[in-house]
Amino acid sequence: MNKDSNLGTLTVAFCLCFVCSIIVSGAATGLKDRQDFNKALDIKKNILMACGLVKKSANKDQILDAYKKVQVEVIDLNTGKIVEGVAAEDFDQSAALSDNTKHMVIPAKLDVAKIKKRENWSKVYKVLTDSGELDQIILPIRGKGLWSTLLGFLAIKPNLKEAVGIGFYQHGETPGLGAEIDNPKWIAQFKDKILFDESGAPALTVIKGKVDASSDRAKYQVDGLSGATITGNGVAGLLKYWLGEQGFKPYLDNLRKRDGLGG
Repeated sequence: MNKDSNLGTLTVAFCLCFVCSIIVSGAATGLKDRQDFNKALDIKKNILMACGLVKKSANKDQILDAYKKVQVEVIDLNTGKIVEGVAAEDFDQSAALSDNTKHMVIPAKLDVAKIKKRENWSKVYKVLTDSGELDQIILPIRGKGLWSTLLGFLAIKPNLKEAVGIGFYQHGETPGLGAEIDNPKWIAQFKDKILFDESGAPALTVIKGKVDASSDRAKYQVDGLSGATITGNGVAGLLKYWLGEQGFKPYLDNLRKRDGLGG
């Protein structure tokens, strides 16, 4: 066969592509376990960062050691009750959004987080003390920003009234503007903020501009993001949704009744 012919050129190209595809496929298969481990480790790190148990610089051993304090449960968001007989490690929450029997379509007037669909079940994370007492609860949260869906965690004190912290592990917001939701100085504002007003309605929000410390509403408010009003509104919307009746409020109410918390 003449290697300089069109057939020869196509044959060489095909063989090259075939060999490369085998190499890439083999590498992807061989590295899958490692990739899955690193993905799970990153989620654990972000959960722990939201509640202040590790810093961004934490290594694998520090993350795994701190995560020993975390207990994971699967709850029914409609009832706020724990789903019995379901192992948290076997529950794929993201897959529920692709199964019509495992999620609900959110009515437009209630979709303040602009996520369109909400899974029926969700994981929740409890941080326990050495004596087994509740130290914090971490809730997975998400909502639409300017360019992307913001995925993160909200950590709550055991009184179920105040925030410990917040963190976002995935988003595509504009660097220097909306991406400031990753700025430790901005995140630090959430510590000790009040989640619900006197009537029990979600109250924690992100405002436009600076919080007036002398205002009666200051305890519910966080500074807006300069030049990123839509991203700030997105954070406010996701807080309102996930702390509301369609989010984790039924679960938190059940905890109060069951354990006498936050009374």
